[in-house]
Amino acid sequence: MAFQRSLGRFIGRVTKILWIMGIHIGTTVGHFYLDTWVMANVIQLSTQKFCQRFLNVKNDPCGRLFDQMTQAARSGQANIAEGAARRQTSKETEMKLTDVARASLNELATDYLTFLLINGQSPWSKDSEEWIAVHNLRLETPAYSADLMHDVGVHILNQEKRFAAWAENMEPFIAANSLLILCGRLIRMLNKQISNQLECFKEQGGFTENLTAVRLETIKQHAEAASDVPLCPKCGEKMIKRMAKKGHNAGNEFWSCMNYPKCMGTRSCKE
Repeated sequence: MAFQRSLGRFIGRVTKILWIMGIHIGTTVGHFYLDTWVMANVIQLSTQKFCQRFLNVKNDPCGRLFDQMTQAARSGQANIAEGAARRQTSKETEMKLTDVARASLNELATDYLTFLLINGQSPWSKDSEEWIAVHNLRLETPAYSADLMHDVGVHILNQEKRFAAWAENMEPFIAANSLLILCGRLIRMLNKQISNQLECFKEQGGFTENLTAVRLETIKQHAEAASDVPLCPKCGEKMIKRMAKKGHNAGNEFWSCMNYPKCMGTRSCKE
């Protein structure tokens, strides 16, 4: 059993490293291996309990803050998962969804800060024992087996327990401070994740982007093989037929340089 757990942790580490590098294993559950997604789940579960315990008809008479905080927490974890699922089809969409998650966590952090301020409390100093204790808590590496969904649930609940003494403390100001720290940590983690996504996008592009490149290359090859196509009046390269999408010529075909957008040369199909 100990060997299986060690092997599971090793596989988890390797899979996470591969995922960060942009090498993924044909799956839509890659977010299970992301620390950002696991931390987002911890924050969501703790936020739900925080709102149930400490928001009431006196400090939240219409229930708007309850809805706002729980929805922001859910948006954080849901958009991380959705972004990871879109990784194989569009890195641009992956980055946008991860950024939405980051924005949701910023919103949630602001709500915790406001809760403290309204109650006459300032956030813990970074030099305080409490801040250091929460900040030094770290997530464990998952040990997933073939029973993936079960293992993921167990891992998330175990991580929630690691932070529960702080994030789910029965003293509202301890819980709010702790969750404010965790939100800040997750935002920094997402900053790094988005930076890695951008570098991967620069080097590799995404499925959608690569599909467009393949299509343009195929069109170029067909144009080069054809003998009856005109030459570009600007650069002398062969031209390909395109269809105008806007303007008074929308829907009409025209000749465009195969080096577009580097070369903007065009000819009318009537020439």
